[in-house]
Amino acid sequence: MILVNKYVLSSYDFNAGISLMLYQNFVSVLIVSSLSILGVISTEPLTWRLIKVWLPVNVIFVGMLVTSMFSLRYINVAMVTVLKNFTNVITAVGEMYLFNKHHDNRVWASLFLMIISAISGGITDLSFNAVGYTWQIINCFLTASYSLTLRRVMDTAKQVTKSGNLNEFSMVLLNNTLSLPLGLLLIYVFNEVDYLYSTPLLRMPTFWVVMTFSGFLGLAISFTSMWFLHQTGATTYSLVGSLNKIPLSVAGIVLFHVPTSLENSASILFGLIAGVFFARAKIKERTQS
Repeated sequence: MILVNKYVLSSYDFNAGISLMLYQNFVSVLIVSSLSILGVISTEPLTWRLIKVWLPVNVIFVGMLVTSMFSLRYINVAMVTVLKNFTNVITAVGEMYLFNKHHDNRVWASLFLMIISAISGGITDLSFNAVGYTWQIINCFLTASYSLTLRRVMDTAKQVTKSGNLNEFSMVLLNNTLSLPLGLLLIYVFNEVDYLYSTPLLRMPTFWVVMTFSGFLGLAISFTSMWFLHQTGATTYSLVGSLNKIPLSVAGIVLFHVPTSLENSASILFGLIAGVFFARAKIKERTQS
């Protein structure tokens, strides 16, 4: 998803990240609604009680997606993956204060290494952009808040449904449906309407194919994220995300011809290894508990 979004925003030079997010969520709503109408899947009806419970986490969800779009426009994929390590730090601290969950020294050591690698990576980044880094740091806080809040909201939301349950498809439909009006509002706030009227990209069939494909990816991410958080916890959700960063960083550098230096490459590699250490530390922590 990161690679496809980077391709749309950079290679096509598409300057409307909120609109891209809105279209991806619309595709998800369309697919899930169609499957529900055909009887392939079952979804809960969207009642006002359910919407009121879910709305706070949905605002965080939209903010997480939008800030990710903004940061990807300015930062290369490899640095985005390293900076995302901050999410693990924030999530671990959040779990400690919100859920009284304590982590052992190996976890904190790996989190410290992540912070060092992110700082050194930013200092040695040949394409450093302060605006992009700011959006990415905000994204880390929102992503951590989303994973910390979602599980608690899921438990509360089940109590206001008619069946007393809320499956993954219902959560995906709820999250993406509520994001549509908020996304439309943000399009006007950030003045993307004039750009959409003037850009020739919307008259290119290949561009719509890539956009639609990204919508299918968005649906897959929404569903698997809901299921995974439902089965595990926020920190586990974050640590698994650390494991895909090595191939993602290499692919981002190669595919988009990112200029890099030996120092910056070493910082990125250091951060990726720290992510692997974090995953190993969490696995041992879970085994001991």
